[in-house]
Amino acid sequence: MVIVNSPQKQDEIIKLLTDYKSDDVNFEFVKKTGMKMEFKTTADDAAAAKLAKSLIKGEKWGSVLFFQAIAG
Repeated sequence: MVIVNSPQKQDEIIKLLTDYKSDDVNFEFVKKTGMKMEFKTTADDAAAAKLAKSLIKGEKWGSVLFFQAIAG
């Protein structure tokens, strides 16, 4: 489980992660509660959280976004 906390750009984050396809890692959106978004992943949670963080930061809006991506 990967948890992403962000009060902004939630729809964009969900789309970014669920659209990401790799042989090793896939993200499946589970639920959103307030600013907390939960994703199931096919990879190790810590590695997937690190990947999610880098994917978000790689977006033009991600470099200025206040968010947290953690293994849950």
